[in-house]
Amino acid sequence: MGKIINSTFVSVDGVINHMDVWHFAYVDDESDQITLEQLRSCESMLMGRHTYEIYASAWPGRGNAYADMINAMPKYVASTTLDKAGWNNTTVIRGDLVTEVAKLKQQGGDIMMHGFGPVANTLMTNGLLDVLHLWVHPHFAGVGGPGDLLLNQGNATRLELTGAQVLKSGIALLSYQAPPARP
Repeated sequence: MGKIINSTFVSVDGVINHMDVWHFAYVDDESDQITLEQLRSCESMLMGRHTYEIYASAWPGRGNAYADMINAMPKYVASTTLDKAGWNNTTVIRGDLVTEVAKLKQQGGDIMMHGFGPVANTLMTNGLLDVLHLWVHPHFAGVGGPGDLLLNQGNATRLELTGAQVLKSGIALLSYQAPPARP
């Protein structure tokens, strides 16, 4: 069975959006290498519509190892409103998210997910998200509102720390194992 592996950038004050304010100054060769290794370990990607729209507008026009990999791999976008996905190798998941992602996991092969929005939260609360990598940036973003935070009402999941690494940039990369779904 495949795993859902989530990799999320977060400011020290919990902001996961508005990355133009706090994230990009910390991108360097070390973080690029780790990000590439994480993606290489997966066979496909899963994302919500918001992430899909950002990625589909950015990655097809780029030309580097990461862009080549992300553009070529199978991608799944969870959306009840998106009719058609224009980015190559993308399938729209229209049915029940929990049921459809459980089927994807049964097919084998790990699946990468970036960002921790409503889709990731639903997967976490239903025991379908297996691994969470939090890239905690040493930066107070000082922007955003409730919808921009890692915090999600109703998600009271206890995680097991499986790794911690401090990058040269000061980012603390924390890796967690999430509990499996209860029968």
